[in-house]
Amino acid sequence: MTGTLDAAPAVATAPPARIRRRHNAPIALRLTAHVVLIGGVVVALAPFVWMVATSFKRPQDVFTPTPNLLPTDARTGEWAGTFANHLQVLDLGGFATATLNSVIVAVVLIPGKLLLDALAAYAFARIPFPGRDALFLVVLATIMVPGIALLVPKVFVTQELGLGDSLSGVIVPSLVSAFDIFLLRQFFLTLPSELEEAAMIDGAGRLRIFWSLALPLARPALAVVTITSFIFHWNELLWPLVILSDQDEYTLPLALQALAAGRVAQPHLVMAGAVIAVLPVIGIFLVFGRRILDGIQLTGMKS
Repeated sequence: MTGTLDAAPAVATAPPARIRRRHNAPIALRLTAHVVLIGGVVVALAPFVWMVATSFKRPQDVFTPTPNLLPTDARTGEWAGTFANHLQVLDLGGFATATLNSVIVAVVLIPGKLLLDALAAYAFARIPFPGRDALFLVVLATIMVPGIALLVPKVFVTQELGLGDSLSGVIVPSLVSAFDIFLLRQFFLTLPSELEEAAMIDGAGRLRIFWSLALPLARPALAVVTITSFIFHWNELLWPLVILSDQDEYTLPLALQALAAGRVAQPHLVMAGAVIAVLPVIGIFLVFGRRILDGIQLTGMKS
């Protein structure tokens, strides 16, 4: 009994410094992680903040001996920024037309791409046919081919189809994406086979199952493909630059590139145009950003 009573104080009088170190280690680790993440956010947002600030500056305030983030009057120190730069960019010849062309490309391309990629992904995931896995490996292998290596064949085929120098030439070659097929296939693999079997017993065919069952369940994955495709094609510069020569067919990135390549350096107008171009992307991300994370998590549930 005495030994038991003597042992109790030994536990109670354990070195408090060791216990404190044990509890403080996770706190220090979390604090370090937060500092690193905040630093990464600052580094990532700094160019964007500078772009927005420059878009409000007057021409004489862009190049100054002392860099100023906010457009302020040198005499009064008050805010001197206006929307004049943005309105001037919209009044420039071809910029409004380029914006409309980009909208047309996005409105036509994204739904068509979703439909074709989803059809191919569903076939690779749920329909057994001879050579299915080998064909899917061939499709998957195209992801490893650099896009620049396919540029000349794409131009040749597009010109032979009579789609050169038109918005159709921008849209048609991009209607199918091997990566999006892979992403959607991963999601379709997670669907329980019992759902399809029940639908077949009720007399539904493959197309009916795809349209009425698989597509509604694949909304998270389709949201990911929609958002990523919109951001990519809205900002795409290389392919429209190669296939388009008529300025009336220019998309928004080409109009910005032409604005930046002007004879007189006008960074305030370039930044104003960039702000206008990035607003739809920010709006799409703010509205559907949560769906991107949910869709990526769901598409990785089964390989």
